[in-house]
Amino acid sequence: MKTLLNQILIFLLAGLFSCSSDSEQGAVNAVDPIDPPENFPNILLIIADDMGKDATFGFDQGILKPQTPNINAIKNTGVSFQNFWSYPTCSPTRATVITGKYGYRTGVKWAGDILANSETSLQQYIDNQTNGRYKSAVVGKWHLSGNTANFNPLTFGLDYYAGILGGSVQNYFQWDLTTNGSTSSRSGYTSKVFTDLAMDWVEAQSSPWFLWLAFNAPHTPFHRPPAIMHNQGNLPNYSDGMDPMPYYLAAIEAMDFQIGRFLNGLSQQERDNTVIIFMGDNGTPNQAGQSPYANNAVKGSLYQGGINVPLFVSGQGVQRTADDFSLINSTDLFSTIAQLAGVSASEIHDSKSFKHLLTAEGNHREFQYSEMNAPNANKWTIANGHYKLIQGSDGLEELYNLESDPYETIDLIPPGLSQEAIAEKEALEAALFNIFN
Repeated sequence: MKTLLNQILIFLLAGLFSCSSDSEQGAVNAVDPIDPPENFPNILLIIADDMGKDATFGFDQGILKPQTPNINAIKNTGVSFQNFWSYPTCSPTRATVITGKYGYRTGVKWAGDILANSETSLQQYIDNQTNGRYKSAVVGKWHLSGNTANFNPLTFGLDYYAGILGGSVQNYFQWDLTTNGSTSSRSGYTSKVFTDLAMDWVEAQSSPWFLWLAFNAPHTPFHRPPAIMHNQGNLPNYSDGMDPMPYYLAAIEAMDFQIGRFLNGLSQQERDNTVIIFMGDNGTPNQAGQSPYANNAVKGSLYQGGINVPLFVSGQGVQRTADDFSLINSTDLFSTIAQLAGVSASEIHDSKSFKHLLTAEGNHREFQYSEMNAPNANKWTIANGHYKLIQGSDGLEELYNLESDPYETIDLIPPGLSQEAIAEKEALEAALFNIFN
């Protein structure tokens, strides 16, 4: 077991994490057969920024919940994936979705890491595989190219981009808006402006569209949204030292208000022909984290509170209203969205489509994986739905039984492992070896 861990450490230190194999690039360039022409659905991907299960309706984690009727409706009319894993911070999750690759392949393993424009994006892949059937846009938070417009998101094959390039804004009401490479100062509440821009873009489309709508809410700074958008009462302006929770919840409620405004702005025909995907990009920040998650087990960690986040899918073609416990990686959204757009291939890179789970129960992954580039060490984790292994380049090893200990309070390694746990750990390490090789 130590030999295998040493092999993984050598692989990490060799600098292979930022490389993509020629075979993978070839898989993107080869055009797969596509489904026959039909009324292909519009695809709406909504990303909430720093919204964990403890801040989301319908999960047992957390006590204080925002009022989110529109997000609730997405959940209640479709499939809620209970075992969806993201990355611990913003940029890597977005990179896995847009490339279908684990972070060690792209070099994006922490907030602010830059995605090379040599990567083939989900939007480019769909465009190549379907002969340009879809129009694509990203509106809102990008966080994959640094903070300047010199690295234009349009280089990733988008038809339209408008939003913030970096990870956050200093002021939700006064901020810099980048539109197709041009940046200017903008006033107005970000969640509303993003929604306005998204609605304007959709209204101008005559082809099937794929909209990536990435709110920066409820990411810090904590603030008081416009009163009409939230239900947290008469909040004073936020200042340091105040309880951030009502402001955090208010930002989620304001985002939900805007999601409802967007959906209600669609014609009934267009809404009926739209698949809606709602996801969190990582867990709740520690300032707003709730029990049963410990303070060190939220955003920025590989514990469940940092990476096991909401994922709901509803709308056109979704025939189930259920909780699904399949193991899902954020990479899997790449192939799933591509299949929704008519691409035949169900697997590419590190992505496996779960489109079949939108219509019936079924099997998906045996393992799920996440990772992070911590300040002093690389760390990674793998789980099989029963046991979860966390390791680090600094020698860290932790093993948890998620069935009996879902919030990772008892590390099984220090007291000595049972024969069952030894076998499970070895199986997880073997799966890690396959991932890295």
